[in-house]
Amino acid sequence: MRGLLQVLFCFISLGVVGQDIVIFDVQDRKYLEDQFYLGLTYNFLMELPIDVEQRNLSYGLQGGFIKDIPLNWDRTLGLGIGLGYGINSYYTNLRAVEQLTGVEYEILDRTTSYKRNKIETHVLEMPLQMRWRNSTPEEYKFWRVYAGMKLGYVFGNRSKFVSSTEKVGFSNPDINRFQYGLAFNVGYNTFNIHVYYSLRSLFKENASLPTGIPLNLQPLQIGLIFYIL
Repeated sequence: MRGLLQVLFCFISLGVVGQDIVIFDVQDRKYLEDQFYLGLTYNFLMELPIDVEQRNLSYGLQGGFIKDIPLNWDRTLGLGIGLGYGINSYYTNLRAVEQLTGVEYEILDRTTSYKRNKIETHVLEMPLQMRWRNSTPEEYKFWRVYAGMKLGYVFGNRSKFVSSTEKVGFSNPDINRFQYGLAFNVGYNTFNIHVYYSLRSLFKENASLPTGIPLNLQPLQIGLIFYIL
């Protein structure tokens, strides 16, 4: 009888220990990664017509929330679906002039004196990501590779020209409201490289220079993105 009780006690003890380990592990595996983000980019415009060039510092700021959806037990693979806000400025020598018949565009040559000439957009963004990372419940410094798309709705924009004699700004109807493109983020710990290439032109199809050359300007954003749990 004593031997039977000892064996039974051993099984009960192992069961309790095993249960504690499983419960701890399940709870431990409920962590989520990188749900808030902040980014700073330098904005390029690709496919510029001849004599159109960027000037000053064209920049972008972005921030938002991403819902992390793990796809495996180790949580090294996941999906990210987010919502955020971005503000982008593009400084060029391409001036937009508001007319009664619409918006006309002219190239400012180097003899023209002015302080600023830019297009500014305010965008409601929706990142869609496939995520890989080698994180663990105890490790907060890890490698990450996030790739996917970013959808955007331009809810506000402004073409602005400032010189010593005038200051003109207006909402430009030639800016495409809906934007979308490819996004790629890679990095370790705090600092991560962010690249976004728009698959849609900044301007609508009817926007062109007086010579008839269309303004098919493709935004390219390269910078840093910071993730917060």
